[in-house]
Amino acid sequence: MVPGVIYFFLFKYVPLWGVIMAFKNYQPYVGLMQSEWVGLDHFKRFFGMSEFWTLFRNTIVIGLYSLLVFFPITIILALLLNEARKELFKRFVQTLVYIPHFLSWVVIAGISYVLLTTEGGIINQLLIAIGRQPIEFLTNEEWFRPLIVLQMIWKDAGWGTIIFLAALAGVNLQLYEAARMDGANRFQQLWHVTLPAIRGVIVILFILRLGSFLDLGFEQIFLMVNAVNREVGEVFDTYVYRVGLQQGQFSYSAAVGLFKSVVGLVLVLMANKIAKMFGEEGIY
Repeated sequence: MVPGVIYFFLFKYVPLWGVIMAFKNYQPYVGLMQSEWVGLDHFKRFFGMSEFWTLFRNTIVIGLYSLLVFFPITIILALLLNEARKELFKRFVQTLVYIPHFLSWVVIAGISYVLLTTEGGIINQLLIAIGRQPIEFLTNEEWFRPLIVLQMIWKDAGWGTIIFLAALAGVNLQLYEAARMDGANRFQQLWHVTLPAIRGVIVILFILRLGSFLDLGFEQIFLMVNAVNREVGEVFDTYVYRVGLQQGQFSYSAAVGLFKSVVGLVLVLMANKIAKMFGEEGIY
């Protein structure tokens, strides 16, 4: 446990002292401790600006897509892989769905551009070949969020099945035998044996995912957003980059990041409380 404890102490707990930057008017030449204390001024500015609700809406909508579409797909994929009886076929499919996880978002964005651009994109070329009009996937606001979710699924759905497959490996096989003796078909075994057996794991991973509900991943959104779709694509992460690094408003961007963290903490506590109310273990 020692390497893990050291890692979390150095990279998760020690940096927490920097949170005070959100309550100061940080000036690099003065230093963090000597910078002027401004209290909640940055938060008041953030909540009062016209862009707040646009950022909040975009982040919530994409987060809900990730939670309600991506998360269930990892469970479904794990269940399908678990039902595969040919070990060689199962290993082959697992390898195929794991590989995209090791590609960077830069590569994923490049592949998306090659496939979807209107200037020679493979999919639009096929549409033109069958007499259809090309679709502006990369600059159409209606396509931005579905593309983001599809990229998430292709890249990380396979990797997300690992914990579920480990949980499925621990299900008592005698339960399946008893279900078959009672006349249960494959789907009924899945519904009445498999899902209840991994329900605790599903609940815990769901709660943990709520903690990063507003943390959509800067790289993916940053690479896919452009001047045309920014109205539906700008989220807290890209906004922090724009005002924090490009404009040098370090304290203000720290306040935005702290707001995200507090919301994630509240969601985790609420979800854990609800899980306890329904008889689940939760995360603590």
